[in-house]
Amino acid sequence: MIVPCIDLMGGKVVQLVQGRDKALEGGSPQEMLDQFAAFPQIQVIDLDAAIGNGTNSELVEYIARRSVTRVGGGVRTAERAKALVELGVGRVIVGTAAFNAHGPNYPFLEELTAAVPKERILIALDSKEGKIVVKGWREATTFTAEEVIEQMEPYCGGFLCTYVDKEGMMQGTDLNWFRRLRAATSHEITAAGGITTLEDIEALDAIRVDAALGMAIYTGRLNLAELARWQQAR
Repeated sequence: MIVPCIDLMGGKVVQLVQGRDKALEGGSPQEMLDQFAAFPQIQVIDLDAAIGNGTNSELVEYIARRSVTRVGGGVRTAERAKALVELGVGRVIVGTAAFNAHGPNYPFLEELTAAVPKERILIALDSKEGKIVVKGWREATTFTAEEVIEQMEPYCGGFLCTYVDKEGMMQGTDLNWFRRLRAATSHEITAAGGITTLEDIEALDAIRVDAALGMAIYTGRLNLAELARWQQAR
């Protein structure tokens, strides 16, 4: 499955390189919804909330009320996750709060799954230089996605795994990393970070991994009409 991405910062739709440098701005949220109408789900990330620099809650709500979404960025409490589900968000993406200094943050995960059905939760396993990164990818942990993925299965319906080293660079992604993750869990996996060509998407699809797409579609490197035809043929 192809999942187009809407990343929000400063009240605008943006695309960043490696989560730091703004490369471009997209159209309005409604314009992006119109462009992505052929796809079954849209991924929405509140980048300001992820780094603790305010929120784009009104835009998140606007998008969530008009499409099938998976929403993340700054979801640090069970109450916030529950509020998003009640708003109509299909899947809630949780990253930073799911971890502590040693690995999975089990007390939080228990609280989270008591508030939200685990099938509605995606845990973000975002990796840079081999280690999981949190707080908008600005802080590195000491452990890898491969080390914790199986431990986190009871608390989610799937994983969003971003290869941050290639995020926004349109240089391809690390298919071997996704193959290792696929071998480590039977849960749903969505790949992000550097996915640039239809061949990348097909290689991920072959190992039952979905593709979250950002920079490659915003720049026109990937053609939305062609992607929609590919999606509809699945």
